[in-house]
Amino acid sequence: MTVEQITLLSLFAAVMGLMMHGRLRHDLVAFGGLLIGVVLGLVPADQAFSGFSHPAVMTVALVLIVSAGLIRTGAVQLLGGLLSRPEAPVPVHIGRIGVVGTVLSAFMNNVTALAILMPIDMMTARKAGRAVAMTLMPLAFATILGGMLTLIGTPPNLIVSGFRQEALGSPFAMFDFAWVGGLVALAGLAFIALVGWRLIPVRQEDSSESDPANVMRDFVAELVVPEESRAAGMTRREIDVIADKADATLIAVQRRGKRVYGRAGLWQIELGDILVIEATPAVLEELRLELQLAYPDGLSADAPRVAEEGEALIEVVVTEASRISGHTARQLHLSRDHDSVLLGILRQGRTIRSRLRDTRVLPGDILLLLAPETREESLIAWLRVLPLERRENVLRENRAMMAVGMFALAIAMVSFGLLDMPVALGLVALGYVLTRILNVEELYDHVDWPVIVLLAAMIPLGLAMDTTGTSAVIAGGLIRLTEGQPAWVALLLLMVSTMCLSDMLNNNATTILAVPVGLRLAEATGTNPDSYLMGIAVAASCAFLTPIGHQNNTIILGPGGYRFGDYWRLGLPLEIIVLAVGVPAILMFWPL
Repeated sequence: MTVEQITLLSLFAAVMGLMMHGRLRHDLVAFGGLLIGVVLGLVPADQAFSGFSHPAVMTVALVLIVSAGLIRTGAVQLLGGLLSRPEAPVPVHIGRIGVVGTVLSAFMNNVTALAILMPIDMMTARKAGRAVAMTLMPLAFATILGGMLTLIGTPPNLIVSGFRQEALGSPFAMFDFAWVGGLVALAGLAFIALVGWRLIPVRQEDSSESDPANVMRDFVAELVVPEESRAAGMTRREIDVIADKADATLIAVQRRGKRVYGRAGLWQIELGDILVIEATPAVLEELRLELQLAYPDGLSADAPRVAEEGEALIEVVVTEASRISGHTARQLHLSRDHDSVLLGILRQGRTIRSRLRDTRVLPGDILLLLAPETREESLIAWLRVLPLERRENVLRENRAMMAVGMFALAIAMVSFGLLDMPVALGLVALGYVLTRILNVEELYDHVDWPVIVLLAAMIPLGLAMDTTGTSAVIAGGLIRLTEGQPAWVALLLLMVSTMCLSDMLNNNATTILAVPVGLRLAEATGTNPDSYLMGIAVAASCAFLTPIGHQNNTIILGPGGYRFGDYWRLGLPLEIIVLAVGVPAILMFWPL
């Protein structure tokens, strides 16, 4: 090995060591490693920031934006709401929510898919009286498996495809990963649902309930029955059932200024009625979406609110210095002058159930406000209240079909080779802005910038593996190690190495390191490079042994009450199944 190659491997070892140590952020470590590589002459100065223009980096950012648009319209929440069945046995629940998580992850970032389904899984576990640890890890693993099905499902697939385009002249197509990824995901999901969940240790304490950050506040709020509402024509008893399922309580029905309490089960809901509901802001929004209800406009008691821009539910605390302290919402002209509505008041742990617009607000009250996103900060400053961290975006369900249609059209154009993936997703993002599904500020808010910097910094370092001949040296070592063995043994060894590295390191960085080695291995042995690229994509995605191997594993660590050593109990047999199914599938569909 040359001095240059030894220096590059030492730099990579230092970068990986710092990432595994975890004291510094991954993006900072990667960017620092890139700059050191430039100073040492390992990366040409004019290529130092070429990673920011790499198609894989732009595609990852656009996938996050498009996923946000689908969430904001409620397109995926409607599907997720069908999954809450507390009475279902654990294997059935895991199978049902796991399949949905797998499918969602195939067409959006798998972190986003987990974020959508995790509250549903936790709510179902609470209603069923079981520990959330039994089902949360299976859900997280299912979303990771689903990412392997398509080009945009997970960043490693995008990175592998980008390297293929540079090395072989063309990227992978949208569904090229489905042949291998589909079989691996199917086998993995079957194992998780039938056997794997039993391997997860379940403890008496459940951090998801005790963590103050997860404490939810109930408010009593009013929802109006507008035209074309699903609630119109339903009985009070039917609304009760739906509300109970969502973990909400229907307190009363208000008609023409008069509230009817109690359980008038056969009383039919009419257009213009107001449903008085006690729920958390998140559940309130979920129920509004399911029943196609509307928030009141704050001016007329039974008039539905019509929003022209994005809105949010925000919680604020009233102090002695607050402008609203000692006044009512009507006195401050909250709706007329600020286009905002007071939806709920929580006072000393007790929800206020009287007419909110005419209730005098006191210091210490927690208010639930509905406000345009563009006016949130100015409203809080004008009211002189203290905002709480919890915030709930109001879904724009009237644009759901539009959002899904634009996304489906983009996927179709990519599948038929009419557009490249970054261009197609860019057009979808532009369409979301023009149709007000997302505003311009949200485009940047939903991009995971640390991941973007990590990818952009690691790509030039990964290319240096090739230009310095380091990847050829490693590939030669693998060839000598498997000399006299069938070609698939080298593929298996490369996948095992990639999988182990991904369990300790970010899967994006692992992919960038492994791809040059796979390409040189194919070149040295005269075998099909696609076989190794597919193997790397599968192995880099399947990081199940630790909470740091994949973002989804980290997300569930606290809510599930897991410990570092809990992951391997389900993760180790799952990784063995991935290899046992993945290697034959690669040899079948992408033969050496």
